[in-house]
Amino acid sequence: MSKLLVSDLDLKGKKVLIRVDFNVPIVADQITDDNRIKAALPTIEYVINEGGKAILFSHLGRVKTAEDKENNSLYIVKTRLAELLNKDVIFVPETRGKLLETEINHLQNGDVLLVENTRFEDVDGKKESKNDQELGKYWASLGDLFVNDAFGTAHRSHASNVGIASNIGSCAAGFLLAKEIDFIGGAISNPKRPLVAVLGGAKVSDKISVIENLLKLADQIIIGGGMAYTFLKALGHDVGGSLVELDKCDLALELLKQGKDKIVLPIDFAFTKEFKDLEPAHYGTIDTIKEGEMSLDIGPKSIAHFTKILKEAKTIIWNGPMGVFEFEHYNLGTKGILKALAENKEAITIIGGGDSASAAINFGYQDAFSHISTGGGASLEYLEGKKLPGIECVSEK
Repeated sequence: MSKLLVSDLDLKGKKVLIRVDFNVPIVADQITDDNRIKAALPTIEYVINEGGKAILFSHLGRVKTAEDKENNSLYIVKTRLAELLNKDVIFVPETRGKLLETEINHLQNGDVLLVENTRFEDVDGKKESKNDQELGKYWASLGDLFVNDAFGTAHRSHASNVGIASNIGSCAAGFLLAKEIDFIGGAISNPKRPLVAVLGGAKVSDKISVIENLLKLADQIIIGGGMAYTFLKALGHDVGGSLVELDKCDLALELLKQGKDKIVLPIDFAFTKEFKDLEPAHYGTIDTIKEGEMSLDIGPKSIAHFTKILKEAKTIIWNGPMGVFEFEHYNLGTKGILKALAENKEAITIIGGGDSASAAINFGYQDAFSHISTGGGASLEYLEGKKLPGIECVSEK
């Protein structure tokens, strides 16, 4: 890649500001998924092993009020990070001020310091989220070098990514961000063919731009999940109580016309009368749906059909589950896609962030793919072909 990498920098003795993505789920004061912390370790460890002083910035949750600040401190992340690094991590419960400056100035080579939640700056005027120039300049003044390794916020122009980069001279990509650029960017700009995209999730409206962009790039696009019923409704089928966006049917029909034979829809479904984790009433084509029924997953014939297509692919991008995968009785479609991707050892397989990444990890496929993205919204916008501020701010070599 042509972007400046952390490995291109002389780090010894330098105060290295690193934007990481520690926006992890927390329930009852427990981190329920630490994969984003683990994903940041290679860059952090490289910096400290090269004699740099690692100063970490991240957001956590939505912070709009003083009460939100109490519930979204990064201290809990500091504890887990220290365990994973097997070394002490200095935590500063502030985002600016004398204490932060003093602690940074006292750092020794190889030390790690975690700054409090950058979104705390949003309580008074959204200074972080609106890329306040003074805040970006202040944070940049705390270090010698800047490394952006947070793909999860790469689609946002914030003070902790673009703001710092604009005021420190140059910005390097961390190993995680570089991997996202290589895999997702590479799949879009120069894919091995056939390129097959698998798109699921609830709504067509969430992925309109993705579908439009991929119609130009992909050889085939498999549609599943709730969004499939809008396409089927557009074709004149009765979808019962299945999720459908009536105001998007005309758009779905237009996409089908544009795509011609590229768009592949499911051919059978798991029907039920209640949105509950109960055994399906029956499987069948959409025309066999009974009054009062809905579909919560694709069926075995669709899984077999999609698997046949995916078996021949050389690049596969998957974003969005095939059904209500949180329900044990309606996760077969999502599991079937995961299995098909995992079995294609010759293809470059890329899993989008969000629910797709959660499904891959929860169903035991974490190590089965070329790349699992850490950014839900960012990966979608990247697939749309948009320029992401958090990538654009990284210096060219």
